[in-house]
Amino acid sequence: MTITLNGAKREFPGTLTLPDLLEAVGLGGKPVVVEHNQTALLPREIATTVVKDSDVIEIVQITAGG
Repeated sequence: MTITLNGAKREFPGTLTLPDLLEAVGLGGKPVVVEHNQTALLPREIATTVVKDSDVIEIVQITAGG
């Protein structure tokens, strides 16, 4: 499956959930904001969203600092 992840085309095997995708890119368990096909997701929606071929995903990691 090919998706656009943060502006770049990426290949992943089969269908993934967003938590699977976050793990695959090293962001599993980290605070993130996710946009799926131009729709911002609520945190509870991330756990149940399935990523499909041609989806466009934007992921921003939330960090604290001063």
